[in-house]
Amino acid sequence: MPQINLTFLGTGDNIPSRARNPTSILLRMNEENILFDCGEGTQRQFRKAGLNPCKITRILITHWHGDHILGLPGLLSTLAISGYNKTLYIYGPNGIKEKIKKTLEVFNFFKNYEIKVEELKSGIFYEDKNFYLSCEEMEHGIPTLAYSFVNKGNIRIDKDKLKKSGLPEGPILQKLKDGKDVSYEGKKFKSKDLVYKDLNKKISVVLDTKLNKKIIPFVKNSDILIAEGTYSKELSKEAEEHFHLTISQAAEIAKKSTSKKLI
Repeated sequence: MPQINLTFLGTGDNIPSRARNPTSILLRMNEENILFDCGEGTQRQFRKAGLNPCKITRILITHWHGDHILGLPGLLSTLAISGYNKTLYIYGPNGIKEKIKKTLEVFNFFKNYEIKVEELKSGIFYEDKNFYLSCEEMEHGIPTLAYSFVNKGNIRIDKDKLKKSGLPEGPILQKLKDGKDVSYEGKKFKSKDLVYKDLNKKISVVLDTKLNKKIIPFVKNSDILIAEGTYSKELSKEAEEHFHLTISQAAEIAKKSTSKKLI
């Protein structure tokens, strides 16, 4: 299974501090570099982490509050200056197309690459042979989304069974991985007896929302659940009023959704 890397570029709240940058998370797998939100100072965090922003393939915006998007204009400008030469896909909740359009007009930089913006509704919005991305609407006072990344399990040859079977290495193994039965030296071998599938890996991102009934079904069985916890349990009333989760609520969501790890 391809390696998945998560880099937390920012984990703070709406005001930058010495220790924490506003929200931004980078997920890397193969050639995909997916950025979740782009808070103020995200570019500098890329440099500090030794990462190249020109490798970004997709940007997923949870909602249009400053601590989640104020780094976006600078990033888009830097990509133009740095010779970014592919299509940049930006996803987000209802209204993001107009907001990106106005951002590009206001900052008026020379845009020499293509930007495609997609407004999302609940469900899968991107899929290829390796992974898919899905979203769910959250409750934060403005259009807001949670996201899930699911890496599809790969078909693999069981090496112990292969050794016992006597089959040689080579093109014949690809046929087995493709689900085809094969013959070798007069014997038939069934694909289902010699291959297995890796388990899917699911990473869910729930940033800025009050507790609601959609969260647990959406993040169910996550390998990693990244969830906000802006308030302590003692401030649950304030959390509700400001459309945020408490730390205790985030922990309860992880438990009830049978997520393996909460960050």
